[in-house]
Amino acid sequence: MSPTPVIESAPQNVPPRKSYEDFASVFDAHGVRYVRIQWVDLNNQVRCRFLPVSHFRKLLESERPGVTLTKAALGIVVLQLASGFSAVGEHIYVIDFSSFRLCSYAPGHAVFFGFFQEQVSVPRPSGPSFAVPLCPRTVLLRLLRYAAEELGIQFLVGAEAEFTLLKSANPLVPVNDHQWSTTLALTTGTTETRVLEEIADAIQADGIELEMYHSEGAPGQYEVVTGPMSPLEAADALVHTRETIYNIASKHGLKATFAPRLALDSAGSGAHMHVSVRGKRSGTSASELLTPVESAFLAGLMHHLPSVIAFTLPLSASYARMLDGIWSGGTWVCWGVDNREAPVRLTKASSPSSRNFEIRPIDGTSNPHLAVAGVLACGILGVRDDLLLTVKNCDLPRTAAEMTVKEREALGITKRLPLNISEARRYLAADDTIKDILGSELVESFIRVNEMLAKVIDRREGEWESSAVARLVENY
Repeated sequence: MSPTPVIESAPQNVPPRKSYEDFASVFDAHGVRYVRIQWVDLNNQVRCRFLPVSHFRKLLESERPGVTLTKAALGIVVLQLASGFSAVGEHIYVIDFSSFRLCSYAPGHAVFFGFFQEQVSVPRPSGPSFAVPLCPRTVLLRLLRYAAEELGIQFLVGAEAEFTLLKSANPLVPVNDHQWSTTLALTTGTTETRVLEEIADAIQADGIELEMYHSEGAPGQYEVVTGPMSPLEAADALVHTRETIYNIASKHGLKATFAPRLALDSAGSGAHMHVSVRGKRSGTSASELLTPVESAFLAGLMHHLPSVIAFTLPLSASYARMLDGIWSGGTWVCWGVDNREAPVRLTKASSPSSRNFEIRPIDGTSNPHLAVAGVLACGILGVRDDLLLTVKNCDLPRTAAEMTVKEREALGITKRLPLNISEARRYLAADDTIKDILGSELVESFIRVNEMLAKVIDRREGEWESSAVARLVENY
């Protein structure tokens, strides 16, 4: 098996320049006064520079419009710096003009994402490049180009965002106590109803397809579901959706949190990802439910998913949600048609046009670009390496955790997901194939940042649990 070619962001592939006139009519029509240049770091903190429109206009006159940022920008954990990062050097965060959105949650603001780039091109095996290997959006874009150009496959990604609305973080006071999908969770005139309606209106006004919203099972818990997009756009849109939820909740005096699980006697909050894969592929499928390319993609997930769980479940708190028997996806590596106790659920199995894989072991503390890149990398490797799907459809009345060893073996279920973040980091570090396709520099830097994050966020010796939960809620 040959290694994945590294597709660099070569000098000639810098995002095309734009003039102010390309945005002037939209800015004027919506009263845009400030432009946000936004990025998400390796510990899923959304960071931003706010530019008045007058300075943004000047910025567009430069050769590579963007803002300069310390090379430590992706490795900052609160006020500490992860090992491998230093105070020396700067990157240019070059604006990706295709990522433009209005910010209905902040009237008068618009937002762009970008790509971290070197100030001067540096030698790479494939030629000179501005690319920064640690940039999550660059890594995701590289994967998508490789999948399309070398393997002939494309993806659509949809997102679910589960969150809890709180009156107070410490003590922990949810906005209400309701049941799953009940109308009593959204009664007319309540603050939470106004918040959800404003969130829904803002998401749609900003060009993101809203499929639905509803109450979830935990006190004060809700879910917003957005439609399928290309993977990079979907990751950007999920960041925008979360920012919309945070800001509109705050506007009404509430605290929104994507913390994975606030109480062990109630449901947790996930960020399920829906992935559809399309492409022509010869051969036969290992399952009558799937096309050959879907079968190979799923085989890659079954083989490599444990290795990318550190990206999708990055906190110790994440594993309080990922347990067997609580509808979160369970801990055994398997898949099943509409099986919510499997990490990968095949939805709409009988409809080739809308069939997709729901990836369940993901929560809202994960960086969306890294989570999407990690999940797609698993499937891409399955297609590239012609992996055979050996795990069968888990459609028995009992979950994988409830089966006997022989029953699991009969379905090809032999592996478990990592059960804590330390184990997840070890799985990631040990999978050379995943490191190769994502980039060893990214993987190793992520692990170092994640180790420091655990020291900052996790409950400390002798600390009250309520204080640790409040810290989690304040950051996520």
